[in-house]
Amino acid sequence: MTCLDVEHAARLAAATLRHARNLGLRPVAAAVLDSAGHPLAVLRDEHASFLRPQIATGKARGCLGMGMGGRELARRAQAMPAFFDAINSLTDGEVIPVAGGILLRDAEGHLLGALGVSGDTSDNDERCALLAIAEVGLHGETGDPQP
Repeated sequence: MTCLDVEHAARLAAATLRHARNLGLRPVAAAVLDSAGHPLAVLRDEHASFLRPQIATGKARGCLGMGMGGRELARRAQAMPAFFDAINSLTDGEVIPVAGGILLRDAEGHLLGALGVSGDTSDNDERCALLAIAEVGLHGETGDPQP
């Protein structure tokens, strides 16, 4: 797969919400963006707060804009706060550098887009995202070294 289409994106977002429910997490939203940063699917659990889709989108958008997973973004934001303040100024605050933002790659390593999840702790957001990514046969890049 060298392109993420709307059907795959919708399945990925729905699987993310389902995994969050199965894990007993707080209600989440999932945003799947293509490699150019355009939304393909944004789903919100009916009990998730109204800001969750925007936060999920910001997590995914930050990963795509900087070319790395949310965990590495968080480390860099902590080390270089002025730089990330400038990035958020340029993007009208649309970059959220925390875990729960994951780059999506196919089996050959091609960048397909990003998935952002928001609603529970960032660690739990990432956990349900990774389960969904594996379920649909993609690879996720969190910003931590791959096992």
